Amino acid sequence: MARVVVLGGGLGGMAAAARLAKLKHQVTLVERSGTLGGALLPVRRDGFNWETVDLTLLPGALRDLFRKSGRPLEAELDLRHRPILREHRFPDGSALALPGSSRAAQLAAAEALGPGLGRAYVDHVATYTEAWETLRRHVFEAPAADPLPREVAAVMQSRETLHRRLRRSFADRRLRTVAAHPFVLDGHDPRQVPAWAGLTGYLEQRFGGWVAGADDATGPGLGTLLADALTRRLTTRRVEVLTGVEARDLVTRSGRVAAVSTTAGDLDADAVVVAIDPRLLPALAGPLRRSLPATPPTVLHLGLRQDPAARAALPVLEHETVLHGESASFTIRHGGQAPAGATAWTVLVRGKVVEDPVVAMARLGVDVRPHLQTRLDLTPRELVHRWHGSPLGVEWRGRGTAAGRVGPRTPIPGVFAAGASATSGTGLPFVALSAAVVAQLIGPA
Repeated sequence: MARVVVLGGGLGGMAAAARLAKLKHQVTLVERSGTLGGALLPVRRDGFNWETVDLTLLPGALRDLFRKSGRPLEAELDLRHRPILREHRFPDGSALALPGSSRAAQLAAAEALGPGLGRAYVDHVATYTEAWETLRRHVFEAPAADPLPREVAAVMQSRETLHRRLRRSFADRRLRTVAAHPFVLDGHDPRQVPAWAGLTGYLEQRFGGWVAGADDATGPGLGTLLADALTRRLTTRRVEVLTGVEARDLVTRSGRVAAVSTTAGDLDADAVVVAIDPRLLPALAGPLRRSLPATPPTVLHLGLRQDPAARAALPVLEHETVLHGESASFTIRHGGQAPAGATAWTVLVRGKVVEDPVVAMARLGVDVRPHLQTRLDLTPRELVHRWHGSPLGVEWRGRGTAAGRVGPRTPIPGVFAAGASATSGTGLPFVALSAAVVAQLIGPA
């Protein structure tokens, strides 16, 4: 039985700890805050709980996590498919409600924007089929070989950028905006993102979006339910959880990790899983000097109530609606717990906004000002402070980004990395997959 110390109580850390404990290791999880969950946890104020994670692609990544650590996912969460991933509204008044899990549905939806646009969209998505299958087998679901196999290197070392591929695929600016949106929202410039990363669009078409919680989005959502389920799983697997303890650095002896220095003293370790921003550990900071964390958007948490005296009713939107302005976009998500008669909205703001974002939204056709009951604005700096790093991983800055990212292996023997900063993928499913790869590398006790 090996002593494994896992740093970080977010999804990556909890997933790695649960898997390794099931493999009979003695696991200690260290979390600097007082609770587990990290970026999965909701924001609470004035009786509102705003969910920060409400949807995932690749439900199989979560199913594998629960199956490999104990009871199956279905015994913990009731995942269901959301037919519409998001609605995009454009400055010219047109709109695209983008479905998931169906090539035919996406073709029909995009075709409504104009003749031939549906075919252009699905043909673009199809270009990622081979890239996904190659990277799934050799990178995302298994430890990558060194050197990379020829077919993997051909994908990951291509000079083509996402911006260039979208320009080649679409003459229509709206479709370029739709395809680039997940990356822009996560703080990336499409001119710096490798073309293969656009396989997110392929995953949306093939697997769709999956949510949990109440159908009317009034109760706990996927993030809260997943954090709670994984916390219970850690208890079942007898993982030692130390909250309110901060990791200071890694301790090495004879060139290999031997312990973790923390505010509660040194923790002896045969292996360490770093599921926090590696920049927080001096021993790993050196290789990361060439990279930067992706900057979170400005976030508005709005508590809204239908005012009987208001002339206009509260706007009815899809669960996720994107308002595209000329210089900024506003991604509106509704979901979370709210007092009776009220509803919780979260707005993610990207771009240049020279006025109050709520006023800018009203100019784009979604006016919530008569219904505003409470409001909490969070800047990117405040979000990074809240999460002790960026949950969006490393900012894409061209092909060299991979060289400035550590994970799943690190330069220190016995130290592995999981989580957003350790994976080239985007979002919850890739964080879960990164923990699976680390568990494979460490292996059974």
